[in-house]
Amino acid sequence: MSVSIETYEDRKVVDLVRRLAIEDYKGPGKLEFESREKYKWLKQLGSSLWLDTGDLAAARQVWSSEIEALTTNNTLVNQVVQTGKMDGLISYATKEIRKACPGISDQEMVVEIAFLVNARLALSLVEELGARVSVELHPDSSGDVHRTLAYARRYYEINPDFFYVKVPLTPDGFIAVRQLSAEGIPINYTLGFSARQNYLAARFSHPRFVNVFLGRLNQLVEENGVGRPENIGEKAALASYETVRSLRELKSGISTLQIAASMRNGKQVADLAGIDVLTIPPKVAGDYLEMDITRESLRPLRSDDLTVTLDTGRAVEASAIHRLWEIDEQFIAFVEDAVKQADQLVEGRDLVQLSAKHGVNLFHEWTKEDRRIIRQKGKIPDLSQWPGAPVDDLMSISALEAFAKDQTELDDRIAGLAAAG
Repeated sequence: MSVSIETYEDRKVVDLVRRLAIEDYKGPGKLEFESREKYKWLKQLGSSLWLDTGDLAAARQVWSSEIEALTTNNTLVNQVVQTGKMDGLISYATKEIRKACPGISDQEMVVEIAFLVNARLALSLVEELGARVSVELHPDSSGDVHRTLAYARRYYEINPDFFYVKVPLTPDGFIAVRQLSAEGIPINYTLGFSARQNYLAARFSHPRFVNVFLGRLNQLVEENGVGRPENIGEKAALASYETVRSLRELKSGISTLQIAASMRNGKQVADLAGIDVLTIPPKVAGDYLEMDITRESLRPLRSDDLTVTLDTGRAVEASAIHRLWEIDEQFIAFVEDAVKQADQLVEGRDLVQLSAKHGVNLFHEWTKEDRRIIRQKGKIPDLSQWPGAPVDDLMSISALEAFAKDQTELDDRIAGLAAAG
């Protein structure tokens, strides 16, 4: 009896796409960049510095010897693809893949080319800057453990020394990341928004990195009129960092590092000095470099140092916001049970059911219509539309759908070029 092999696991396709990805790759760059004093201060306080961009020209404007890595995502890759810079590669790769796999469907072709484009863009950054790069999976993989495992392994195979693989924070992601981490693949478990999400990630899945997209949390509070936006995201990021750091100290086998992401201004860079990793958009890096600060004025803050002001008349929403940085005993009991039963949790829904059994409101059951509405609204959801939904999970799904919208635009360009070819 023959066993059906998915296209993304077909060795002919896998090997061909890998060859196309590394075809002109010359290895990591060795360019010399000057040190920048203000970056050095952040390093002295314990922070690794990354740039949040796939734009090489923008990166070079604020680069220095202190910067170690870059992060890309579906939105940033789409911005590059829409310029037409990848059109020749897309047309050429389409013909080569069709020759190797005549029966490939149009959708499978698009996903393979999107994977290739991500890999080629990341390799160009490695080649130019000699830095590690986080590469992102296609959003369609977010609800599929098997596809997540396959594409993450394929990224790692292309460049194990310089690629971190970004997996979006979803129930299936927790399961897949646990397996990938066990295989030694460095995972950047992205689209996180709370200390409790990252507590579960570090304790259960052991990724190399977790995130708090702090700028979006401030924007959430502001746009929904729940209170003052200042310090919301910063407090969540610091609380998550403290949580992850504590797990590293207390639990053997956990080496997860905290990333502060989605920064909007230079002050946030200074306020979060000391967090394991600061991933900074070039514009924000420039803002930080221009700030009138001294080394003495930079000091690591604790989450308790930050005051947040929420609307007392919006008690339900305010309580939900507080859960971004609070972890209670009930949640810890759920996580410990998940760790104990890890071998029996093979799909995301298994983890969802276990959280419900413990009375933990961490995962919401998002329907296709829910996701359509969320995608239409954009990165920042309307809290009044989703009463009772956990804010961190709502923000994660909103971020995923925002990236999926940009991925659709990227996929459409690929499909058009593939059809023309």
